[in-house]
Amino acid sequence: MIERYTREEMGSIWTEENKFNAWLEVEILACEAWSELGIIPAGDVEKMRKDASFNMDRIYEIEQETRHDVVAFTRAVSESLGDERKWVHYGLTSTDVVDTALSYQLKQANAIIRKDLTNFVQILKDKAMEHKHTVMMGRTHGVHAEPTTFGLKLALWYEEMKRNLDRFEQAAAGIEFGKLSGAVGTYANIDPFVEKYVCEKLGLTPAPVSTQTLQRDRHADYVSTLALIGTSIEKFATEIRGLQKTETREAEEFFAKGQKGSSAMPHKRNPIGSENMTGMARVLRGYMLTSYENVSLWHERDISHSSAERVILPDATIALNYMLNRFSNIVKNLTVFPENMKRNIDRTHGVIFSQRVLLTLITKGMAREEAYDIVQPTAMEAWETETHFRQLIENDTRFTSMLTKAEIDDCFDYTYHLKNVDQIFERIGLS
Repeated sequence: MIERYTREEMGSIWTEENKFNAWLEVEILACEAWSELGIIPAGDVEKMRKDASFNMDRIYEIEQETRHDVVAFTRAVSESLGDERKWVHYGLTSTDVVDTALSYQLKQANAIIRKDLTNFVQILKDKAMEHKHTVMMGRTHGVHAEPTTFGLKLALWYEEMKRNLDRFEQAAAGIEFGKLSGAVGTYANIDPFVEKYVCEKLGLTPAPVSTQTLQRDRHADYVSTLALIGTSIEKFATEIRGLQKTETREAEEFFAKGQKGSSAMPHKRNPIGSENMTGMARVLRGYMLTSYENVSLWHERDISHSSAERVILPDATIALNYMLNRFSNIVKNLTVFPENMKRNIDRTHGVIFSQRVLLTLITKGMAREEAYDIVQPTAMEAWETETHFRQLIENDTRFTSMLTKAEIDDCFDYTYHLKNVDQIFERIGLS
């Protein structure tokens, strides 16, 4: 991932140095396991734990000759050891090291993403409670529908992100697996105890069955989950973009002193953060497709997935880490305009209460078809003449013959539409 979108904590997990450190830890832990089995002398393992190291430039130099990164790595490590070097990579194949170390790096990344998700859920909760009763226009197809609250919109996001947190925990559990089962997964030259020992030390679960690789459905599921979380963020960001339109201006990203919105137009205040989220979500979904392409490997292993995963797994975790942090700040510092929300409700001259009028007429005894056929044209007249819907009703005997003034008042009461907001909040644990 480019530096612009890489936060330091997550980026440090995906450095070449950290990757090689993870490889080295797998190698040494495997030797410890062999020592437990009485194969490698304890003294040799102690020396390896103490002295084994690598020089990255030397690894790259050796790789120029071997054209094999793991062989280059093991030879570079061996150069830092004495006679005990013969135990380096004992009974292992390359992917025993690479896949297990990769899962260990993903486990490290998961700890950060988990923290980010938990923080974002809390921000959504706080913001939803703050605007629980902030009345605004609900829109369907982009057109005024009926009143809702901004808090209810945020509560919807909160509940969706809780689902995403649950999905993430499942995906994280599914990716935090290791394997040290040999060249084709038969443990022909390695004892299953070695796999169990190494995975336990790294906080991973041994794969119940594998080939030379961990099966890539795990990785596809994982990247799919990251992409879905990113898509939820995009959905929320798209809502903010819509609410920040000049004609709407019900909410707005915080605009800092000195910030510039355009190189040409000094007046501009653009939802650049939310637009950025939209673009990043597209990138994540692209990685999801690649992860699916990686599932179908030949027989017990090929490396068609390897080049792709060197890009998509670091980038996907880095991208989501960036998105969660940036969008958390956007929501936390969001500027909300309740007066504009109320003003927008009134822009459609009361037609948003048409269903309430319809149902009240039906309740008073009018047939549904008859009620619909007088309410709709009256609402259309309100739209077209910019006359308030209530005024037209009060001057039409088809309505006044059925409804009292108090009943008409009730039809145009905002609070009727919001009477169950508290119950909805309680249902999702917001109270």
